[in-house]
Amino acid sequence: MSSVLTMNECLGRDLALELVRVTEAAALAAGRWMGRGQKEAGDEAAVHAMRAMLRTVDIDGVVVIGEGEKDEAPMLFNGEAVGTGQGPAVDIAVDPVEGTSLLAHGRPDSIAVIGVAPRGTMWSPGPGFYMNKLVVGREAREAVSPASLALPVAELLAAISEAKRKAVADLTVFVLDKPRHVGLIADVRAAGARVLTRTDGDVAGALMAATPGSGVDVLMGIGGTPEGVISACAVRALGGAMLGQLAPQKPDEREALLAAGLDIDRVLTECDLVASDDVFFSATGITDGLLMQGVRYTDGGSTTHSIVMRGKSRTRRMIQAEHCLDKVRTIGSCNEA
Repeated sequence: MSSVLTMNECLGRDLALELVRVTEAAALAAGRWMGRGQKEAGDEAAVHAMRAMLRTVDIDGVVVIGEGEKDEAPMLFNGEAVGTGQGPAVDIAVDPVEGTSLLAHGRPDSIAVIGVAPRGTMWSPGPGFYMNKLVVGREAREAVSPASLALPVAELLAAISEAKRKAVADLTVFVLDKPRHVGLIADVRAAGARVLTRTDGDVAGALMAATPGSGVDVLMGIGGTPEGVISACAVRALGGAMLGQLAPQKPDEREALLAAGLDIDRVLTECDLVASDDVFFSATGITDGLLMQGVRYTDGGSTTHSIVMRGKSRTRRMIQAEHCLDKVRTIGSCNEA
């Protein structure tokens, strides 16, 4: 076998590291707003920093999954062209601050994330804002199928525990702490498993569930559809399994989905959500979390912790970066309209 890398392999390696720079910029800008109670301001800072950094990346990118419409927040909007225009044609899924409330209140696991896949491979949720999800890591991927979303919680957890060769009592299930999940949380506890809750941030939860050795075994429950597509990028890169089904929370959302011709009953897999294994995912911690530390500011600059993954090679890198003060100031000045 030749040891010479092809051009595509070289571009892939370069792109993975360029994407880390994108999420680092968003995290550095947002981190200044940690605990200040102003989630819109933190999100806006991250959006401008991420957009500015994306302009420097050699891709012909289109934002397929942007953030903001559901929460009426600033966003990299759907259909926006990003990158230099020179390079591979790709779909982009972004969330400059995943967990804006976590950031505003200084709570764990607010992250900046981006997913990239070849043009035309990311599923578009249209007017669907919410999705019922299940995520497991590669050890348990054979234990789940599209029928799993309809199983009783105890039966599902028993199948996952058998696949992972650990007792149900040793499983940890990530669930968003929302009123709609009161019954689900009760069922998980009744089955004997442990529950890890966050008020926001189910991309971080999916990343935890799909990452070996994270301490989280499963993600369950209803979260955002944009977050579902971003999560699928990470799940594919890690070799895990994901199920998702549209779960409208309001009558007008259901009517909009039906009018758009979307099948509410269809259960999507990670391969439906992102139809390519040539996928990239990067996340940088904004606040301290289970997988990554948050941004640390010092007199001389700052430090960040990131995870970057490439689906084709199944490579996962943990990157700790030190940023000089001049760079941090430059990113802070990117918050123009």
